[in-house]
Amino acid sequence: FPNISTASDHSEVEDEHGFSYKEETNKGPNKWNQMNSNWTTCGTGKLQSPIDIIDRAVKVVPDLGKLERHYKPAPAVAINRGHDIMVTWKGGDAGKIKINGTDYKLMQSHWHSPSEHTVNGIRYDAEVHFVHESSDGKLAVIAILFKYGSPDPFLSELLRHIKPLDPKEEKELGIINPRQLKCGKRYYRYIGSVTVPPCTEGVVWTVFKKVITISREQVRALKAAVHDGFEDNARPIQKLHRRPIQLYAPSRKL
Repeated sequence: FPNISTASDHSEVEDEHGFSYKEETNKGPNKWNQMNSNWTTCGTGKLQSPIDIIDRAVKVVPDLGKLERHYKPAPAVAINRGHDIMVTWKGGDAGKIKINGTDYKLMQSHWHSPSEHTVNGIRYDAEVHFVHESSDGKLAVIAILFKYGSPDPFLSELLRHIKPLDPKEEKELGIINPRQLKCGKRYYRYIGSVTVPPCTEGVVWTVFKKVITISREQVRALKAAVHDGFEDNARPIQKLHRRPIQLYAPSRKL
């Protein structure tokens, strides 16, 4: 996409024609690693995402601290990538998060339905990813899970622009404030990967424990906008391979 620099330029495939979520196409998730020499990590990697987060296996780590989100309103563009809807904040001016002393600039957000991550085996109705990039090219992704209920206000504002968005089309959104999306305080933390080819590993994942609501109409709008065959754009659960999963849960005394 011209004149847009995003973390996805080097970490996520932009052209979805090379892959699918349907196994019967022979381009499904089980075949991603065989389809392109740059995608072998999708099959051989030991730090793949998404995962099933099982509460009895997580370690509560109060020292993780509240996630530092320093977001601010900035000009954004909506892009229909065919396999999902992406909102890009131009120039990395929408602020940052700080993890372990490292700043990660907010670059883009995109939606999956149903959810990619599961919690105690439960798959939710949708999931949004906020993708951030550090100055040395490392990725940190915030994931928020949705269940059906009241409309999500953040998505309501975007859908006014997204509904008529054709695949590969871009649309200026004006000023969008990423702080509109509420996410609670408790979160899970683990090291994983990008969830589409090339399945790049070393991604710092923050999955918020609080599940917020999204309307059925909003999910239908997200599904209607993408290419046929990408209405369900969730990668299957990947093996944990003994990775630790941490949970930040503030002390009740605080």
